[in-house]
Amino acid sequence: MASSAMLVTTAALDWLSAAFDAPLARAVVFGIHIDGHLVVEMLLIAVILFQLSRKSYKPPKKPLTEKEIDDLCEEWVPEPLCPPISEEKQFHTPTLESAAAPHTIVDGKEVVNFASANYLGLIGQEKIIDSCIGSLEKYGVGSCGPRGFHGTIDVHLDCEKKIANFLGTPDSILYSYGISTIFSVIPAFCKKGDIIVADEGVHWGVQNGLYLSRSTVVYFKHNDMASLESILEKLTRGNKRAEKLRRYIVVEAVYQNSGQVAPLDEIIRLKEKYRFRVILDENHSFGVLGNSGRGLAEYYGVPIEKIDIITAGMGNALATDGGFCTGSVRVVDHQRLSSSGYVFSASLPPYLATAAISAIDYLEENPSILATLKNNIALLRKGLSDVVGLEVSSSPQSPIAFLKLKKSRGSQDKDLQVLEKIVSRALHEDSVFLVTSKRSTLDKCRLPVGIRIFVSAGHSESDILKAVDSLKRVAALELE
Repeated sequence: MASSAMLVTTAALDWLSAAFDAPLARAVVFGIHIDGHLVVEMLLIAVILFQLSRKSYKPPKKPLTEKEIDDLCEEWVPEPLCPPISEEKQFHTPTLESAAAPHTIVDGKEVVNFASANYLGLIGQEKIIDSCIGSLEKYGVGSCGPRGFHGTIDVHLDCEKKIANFLGTPDSILYSYGISTIFSVIPAFCKKGDIIVADEGVHWGVQNGLYLSRSTVVYFKHNDMASLESILEKLTRGNKRAEKLRRYIVVEAVYQNSGQVAPLDEIIRLKEKYRFRVILDENHSFGVLGNSGRGLAEYYGVPIEKIDIITAGMGNALATDGGFCTGSVRVVDHQRLSSSGYVFSASLPPYLATAAISAIDYLEENPSILATLKNNIALLRKGLSDVVGLEVSSSPQSPIAFLKLKKSRGSQDKDLQVLEKIVSRALHEDSVFLVTSKRSTLDKCRLPVGIRIFVSAGHSESDILKAVDSLKRVAALELE
């Protein structure tokens, strides 16, 4: 058998050699020498092309029986819509059963409220309530349409004029929802290809606006002007292309995630030096900072026209809802056609616009309320200066006292668990309502978590001392 196989192999090799040595194998066609190897390669290419052009073979499908279909349906387990939540991340959210005033009812018990940003203590203020009742009787509850589609009511125009006059800007524009203001304004002006330099500590609303803008976003270290200047220098030095792009600096006046106040004078200096525009979010400074509550520009003595775009929510100091953006007439008019939160949302309910007007009137008539707020902030900071295991990291003039752990437990989740225990014990044992700065999975801020204490002009000295004593007692038990 072996000898016969050898004979067949030898014969095949002889045949191939004869084929390659044949005259055809050395033929010349159109001046091209064709040898045996080229013939074989061409044949292989032809076979490959033939195989590729053929339809793939699919075995005939056999229909499933009813029983097989039922079995597959019983075995199928759908993917969960939401990821499972571990036990340590499950929190019981306290429920308010009365107005979020300095004293409120939580889960059936009266508590001192430091969890609501009611900075001027205007929740429940009689003049504001009366103005809302009059507005409800005249306009009803809702507007039933966006501003551009029969949703503009005279009180909206009055409110916009009131805000512009109060801040000293040419014009302003109202939004229906506070947090949607900033993440509608940013994409209205910042587009793909533009450059945005933003503080790494901005809250989720700003982050969402940056994402929706599709601009190139560069973050600088939190409230660090040296880091900001370094980034502005790198982006502009010798970069002729950058000179033709729209460039923005995005910051908060009082950072929700840290309670720190932005150094506006330095930001304006860098803006003018490197020729950027500034977008300033004044959620927690409007109605609070400055001698008359006009915000960060008044506090630093910076002309307000040097800030290109200012936004703020009205759900904090003004104790109503909605938001606004203020600036030049061109800035405002552009938003009336280009800002999604304005164009596509039903307009602010008229009674909320009336409440905002009344709140500003009250602030102008009672400027002493700001002095009360400042005294309360100072008293709280003084009391919290020696709490065991905790330190105050917020700015002295901030209405948000931010307490963070002196020594981290190694991760944000572990730190948050410790802080939640402190907050829970303060509520259940001492009737002091506090909140931690827990963040959603969408929030990309990486600043340390902490306890946020919202100070109000409506708090009495005994309220503040009660909160201080409670934190000292509970922190000593949990952190020693």
